[in-house]
Parts: sequence; C-alpha cells; structure tokens
Amino acid sequence: MTKSCPVSLDVFYPIVPNCAWLARLAPLGIKTVQLRLKDVAEADIAREVLMAVKLSATYGIQIVINDYWREAIDTRAAFVHLGQEDLVTADIKAIKQAGVKIGISTHSQEELDIALSADPDYVALGPIYETKLKAMAWAPQGLERISAWKAQIGALPLVAIGGITPERAGPVVAAGADSVAVITDFITAPHPESRVSLWLDWAARQRPLVSPITP
Repeated sequence: MTKSCPVSLDVFYPIVPNCAWLARLAPLGIKTVQLRLKDVAEADIAREVLMAVKLSATYGIQIVINDYWREAIDTRAAFVHLGQEDLVTADIKAIKQAGVKIGISTHSQEELDIALSADPDYVALGPIYETKLKAMAWAPQGLERISAWKAQIGALPLVAIGGITPERAGPVVAAGADSVAVITDFITAPHPESRVSLWLDWAARQRPLVSPITP
C-alpha cells in the first residue's frame, strides 16, 4: 500500500546525535533533520526532544525523532523514525492519531513488507554503501536495490542511508532515492559546518529535479 499524497522530505536529510549538533546546523539552512539521540541519560530524553522540536520550529526545519515515539507525540514532532524492532512495541495507531508521521527503516524484502503493512509516510533503505559509524548486520545494498525498492513503493518517499558522500549522492538520487540521509560524512569532517554547506549547495541543485509532492 502506498499513499496518494506522500509527504515532502528534503533531498538532504542530516542526522544528528543531540541538540548541540542541531543548534550548530540549524542556522545553515537545513530543511529536514533527524534527532537520533546517543549516549543521553534516560532522564534527559524528553528534554532533548522538546528542545529539538522547539529549535526546529524556530528555524522552520522539519524534525524527525528517532525511536522515541511517545516523546514525539508529546511534543507534536513532525515525524518519528522507527526501526524494525521499534515496530514491535510502538503504538502505531496512537502515533497516527496524534498527527505524527512515520518513517521506517528497512534492510530486506521481508522488512519492506513489514514496513508497508504499517502504512508509513516514508521508507528508509540502508546501508547503501559500507559505513564505519557503527557495525552493520547488513551488507551494502547498492544502487540496484534502491531502484527495486522505489519500483515497489511508488510515490512513497524513499530515504537512502549509509556511506553516502556528496560524490555518491547524485547516482543515489538517480537510482530512485528521494532523500539522502547523512551523518558520518559531516560528523567526522574537520569542519562539519563547511561540509554541511557543501551538502546544501548540492541539495539546492537537486530540488527542481526531485520535485517532492507536498501533503
């Protein structure tokens, strides 16, 4: 099942590990961002999510909260991103009733089928290339898998993630990805803000070609 009116995600989709990083990138002009909290005390999660939602509202950024669907509901975040494990315990009905849109990670055909059964607002596929940020149980998917996923999901937005650099991003979009999720490439750069600016220059050249459909 695909949606007749899919959401709009910017072609450049940075992922940040905390609000400090979000505060660094927000003034640069990013349009979509995911908050994937790492090494944050459980007592601080709600505060971090609320801070991210407020900061994103200030800068006109579409915010995606990774994993923490309850906090996404409480703060009226635009999106929550769920892994396959999260789908087992997440209250999908409550998330949708709260008006929070849902993105779901996939790595195999079985996971794609599971994701589509939850009627998501976008699907993510990865890792496209080898990534060194964390150990992955899945081999690189490659460009052909992007095209195969896009053929199945149609107008539903497809986010590609894993080992993508500005040099690799063009072929990733050409293969069928609507959005390119990035973390390692700028997080590990000597000058992260400059690297993000490079990505934003690339994204500005892509937007007329991508032409996402707004809700």
